[in-house]
Amino acid sequence: MLKNFIITAWRNLKRNKAFSFINIFGLSVGLTCCMLIGAYLYQELNYDTYPEKAKQIYRVALHSNGNNTAADFPSVDIAVGPGIKSVYPEVLAVTRLSRLGPFFLKYRANRFKEDNIVLIDSNFFQMFSIPVIEGDKKTALAAPKSIVITKAVEKKYFGDSPAIGKTLIVGADADLLTVTGVIEKIPDNSHFHADAFISMDTYVKPRTTQTWSNVGYYTYLLLDKNADPKKLEAGFPRLVAKFVVPEIKHDMGVSLAEAQKSVNSFIFFLQPLTSIHLHSATKYEFEANGDIHYIYIFGALAIFILLLACINFTNLSTASAAKRAKEIGIRKVLGSAKNMLVSQFLIESFMLTFLAIFFALGLVYLLLPYFNNLAGKNISIGFFLSSRALLTEAALMLIVGLTAGIYPAFFLSSFRIIAILKGNSGTRPTGRSGLRSSLIVIQFAISTALIISTFVVYQQLHFMQNQKLGYDKNQVLVINDTYTLGDNIGAFKQRLLNDPRVVNATISSNVPGYNNMIGTEIYVPEIAGNGTRTEIQTGIYWIQSSYIPTLGMQLAKGRNFYPSGLADSASVLINEAAVRDLGFGNIDPIGKTVIRSGQQHYNIVGVVKDFHYTSAKQKIGPLMLLASERTGSIIVRIKTTDVSHLISDIKSQWNAYHASAPFSYSFLDEQFASLYKSEERTGRIFTSFAIIAVIIASLGLFGLVAYMVRQRVKEIGIRKVLGASAGSITLMLSKEFLQLILIAALISFPVTWYAMGKWLQDFAYRINIQWWVFIAAGVIALLVAAITISLQSIKAALANPVKSLRSE
Repeated sequence: MLKNFIITAWRNLKRNKAFSFINIFGLSVGLTCCMLIGAYLYQELNYDTYPEKAKQIYRVALHSNGNNTAADFPSVDIAVGPGIKSVYPEVLAVTRLSRLGPFFLKYRANRFKEDNIVLIDSNFFQMFSIPVIEGDKKTALAAPKSIVITKAVEKKYFGDSPAIGKTLIVGADADLLTVTGVIEKIPDNSHFHADAFISMDTYVKPRTTQTWSNVGYYTYLLLDKNADPKKLEAGFPRLVAKFVVPEIKHDMGVSLAEAQKSVNSFIFFLQPLTSIHLHSATKYEFEANGDIHYIYIFGALAIFILLLACINFTNLSTASAAKRAKEIGIRKVLGSAKNMLVSQFLIESFMLTFLAIFFALGLVYLLLPYFNNLAGKNISIGFFLSSRALLTEAALMLIVGLTAGIYPAFFLSSFRIIAILKGNSGTRPTGRSGLRSSLIVIQFAISTALIISTFVVYQQLHFMQNQKLGYDKNQVLVINDTYTLGDNIGAFKQRLLNDPRVVNATISSNVPGYNNMIGTEIYVPEIAGNGTRTEIQTGIYWIQSSYIPTLGMQLAKGRNFYPSGLADSASVLINEAAVRDLGFGNIDPIGKTVIRSGQQHYNIVGVVKDFHYTSAKQKIGPLMLLASERTGSIIVRIKTTDVSHLISDIKSQWNAYHASAPFSYSFLDEQFASLYKSEERTGRIFTSFAIIAVIIASLGLFGLVAYMVRQRVKEIGIRKVLGASAGSITLMLSKEFLQLILIAALISFPVTWYAMGKWLQDFAYRINIQWWVFIAAGVIALLVAAITISLQSIKAALANPVKSLRSE
């Protein structure tokens, strides 16, 4: 019996080639999208699961709230982790990670800039279960002046020779570090990545290990498996009272009563390691994290696209019922029970789904490189061929086959013998079925919603990239690693200013859009004396007086620094956000004193209008600018159309000073654009899958209209004989479907408005969704449907009626 069902199913697929192609192609595309998105979601959801005891590892973070402001930081001060471990026995181990910044490493003639160098504790690799393939994991970083590198770095500096025991020269201070270990690499699904790991004791001196009130050290605790993180957190305020309060009293020069307010505003909390990537939205993460909202969005996207393909199958199967009526009637007369007929049609569904998933794997293989580039992933085809993936794909085939085939199976097997033998299938005319109409509405509601979402995503991205930043990012060249010029940096800057193609230039350690800022705590004693707490966390920029005019910033109050930075060594500029957060209100900040941690006093001489020094996705935070010759970059505003020639000349000038680093540059507008990679990626994914969804829906509609036209061919012929025009026939065939598309669009509007409104809440600065977006999406859906329907309707309307009526 099973063999007969399979043979019959195969013959039916061959007999209805158009029906089979539409279903197999639609299901293949739907399954391909589902598999690719599924692989993406699997990687996102499995971040930081590689450590052996990942579920017992927690990161210590800091919540700071001051004068009506609040901020979360992913790192704490250096003493926090060891201090917690010394008090709580349920903390089995603690390890720390601190970004050391880009440095040049050198071995003999090989010298390269390494952007990802970090300081770590000696037990770091053990806690994170990272194998050391050369050297001893337990002792590799036990001694100062030791460094562990990745296999790629070893190859770059030492070729095929072993690195263990060799010495690398690090940084401008030419520190000599001994290579004591080599790892393969940090796993891809980690919230941090680095290429070189230096022992913490190399740069951390004993006197610095006692501080609690700053940030900068990513600190991880390994808890006993029976420990309750919430109970542990409940005891943290006692540690703040014991260690943080005395520091704030000493460093800020405030009273004990004022410092004790820190117990309620300086809050340590624990983040589960496995939740950091998708659920942590703190300031200054080690790397850009994912977002759990995108997991929901892309998961729904995969389900919707697969649902569209299943709807096509259901619609076309029920629409073609008339062609199968005689076959079903004969089978029933010969004694076939309903359950046997259901089994036959389900087997057809499973066969079709099997073919679809087979072709889907081929499409995955072809499209995977493009998808990796689109999603910023590194998924291999082997992922889809693993035993776990194959089991998932088999389960997916069964679910899709059952979902797509269950209704057609019961629908077709329920035909009445008497109606069939009278020449009537017992079904209502195609195009008027309530179920099919509902499914068409669902398909185009989903498609319209995706079109609207794509519009909104790109509008938000365009808004962020083009809103007023508080500075001019265009025609700004950033020259990197200028500290390697040594004492020649001033002369190099002057040579740049002598070039008529250079408008202005400034030396600075900080550039807007670059993640190279540190922070501190500040307060204003005059405001604090009124009983208001004003300690806030702020970022720090070290700049020259030429910084503000070079970048086109503006002062809201007061003055800029004097050209000689020494004259303003005790002066500070703050931004408008700092004025608000410090609680000045109607008080004029000019001339007031700001105290920084360490009891460093500064006189406010000016207020800079707010500018976006990080992504416009984040709210502008407090910032203080100090006069300094500190360097890291030279920012150059240029005016020329021949940029390549100017860069070539600047490179020649750089080389003339024999800098210890190669000439390296970037453009500020390009750096700013790179801050929105995640949003751009989301936009591209939405666009791609919105197009696919529309194609699948249109393909199903095309097949459905084709069957409808075929069933009404004699009616069309009679209408033409009686004088109906081709236009009126086309309108008659199209009207009902276009009404369904309009209903679908109207249903999708409020749902999408709500969903995209929730998505936009993640942005501190966001657009208002415009009404025309919904109209445009509805018009696009209607046009696509109209074109799809017209391809069949016009053909039917123009056909010779003699051919359709010949048999009458």
